[in-house]
Amino acid sequence: MKLTNTGFTKTGTRVKMLVTAAACTVLASAAFAADPPGWAYGFPPAGTPVAAPAPAPPTPPPPDTSMKSLPGASGQFIRAQIGDRFGPADWYPGDHPAMPDVVSHGKKPEVFACGLCHYPNGKGRPENASVNGYPVEYFIQQMNDFKNGNRKSAEPRKANTNLMMQFAKNMTDAEIKAAAEYFAAMPYTPWIKVMETATVPKTRIQGGMFLTLEGKETEPIGNRIIETPVNAEATEVLRDPHSSFIAYVPMGSVKKGEALVTKANGKTTQCAVCHGADLKGIGPVPGLAGRSPSYVFRQMNDMKQGMRKGTWTPLMKPVVESLAEDDMLAIAAYTASLKP
Repeated sequence: MKLTNTGFTKTGTRVKMLVTAAACTVLASAAFAADPPGWAYGFPPAGTPVAAPAPAPPTPPPPDTSMKSLPGASGQFIRAQIGDRFGPADWYPGDHPAMPDVVSHGKKPEVFACGLCHYPNGKGRPENASVNGYPVEYFIQQMNDFKNGNRKSAEPRKANTNLMMQFAKNMTDAEIKAAAEYFAAMPYTPWIKVMETATVPKTRIQGGMFLTLEGKETEPIGNRIIETPVNAEATEVLRDPHSSFIAYVPMGSVKKGEALVTKANGKTTQCAVCHGADLKGIGPVPGLAGRSPSYVFRQMNDMKQGMRKGTWTPLMKPVVESLAEDDMLAIAAYTASLKP
């Protein structure tokens, strides 16, 4: 929120009012209260002090050129190859059909390879999305919404949403269609284990994802979902598309979510009306079962906040309009707990 000098007229005289430091604190606190919940967008809670960055070493360490490997993988790669934006490592080429060039290599310099962030098998990670098993029509429409500015994030710091807008604008219709058909050809399979708990391992945030700290320290979960890799190194360093996730959710949230999803409880519409009785999708409507709860929450919140304005929003906006943050959290926890 931008704070500007405020003027008002009194007895015909315009008086300039400067916002004092104390007033700034009050107004900033009010802004934080309206901010989207950090846990869903990969940021610390609003108002959390930002630690000063560690000083850079006088001599930067040499790049890690050691060969990395994974169980059952057909090849070995160095770190630079694993994170190559225009040709990331494909650990398990037997897992998927032949990748279109835009998925395997992107298009320099404007479009990163889709397989970098979403993995070649489309499983994705909590900070982005699983895109495998999405209907072709839905995938294409979402890319067009990004392209036309109709799909944004309620959290302006969420850089990968801004990147998706850039990618979509620089992809041809043929490239979008090729990616859509490729990911649609692979069914979405179990990827996330949902666990109800009162406490969670302490984590740090890196690249929009919560990574468990070494040791066994815990903290109250509060009103959050903490979605974290089963193996932090395999996910963050090696980008292992076989390394899955745990979603820690508050006690009782799955049952509360089930009631909202199946009975609506006067607050919303039963999800099965559009997403199917098993929440695995119908026609161009995507499935919700087993998908990332962080992602599902973000999309509901973005629609509620008016940041998604595409084809599906007129249908979804009334569904989420009366839902509180707790309700959306519970819905996301329940849908994630279902077998895809």
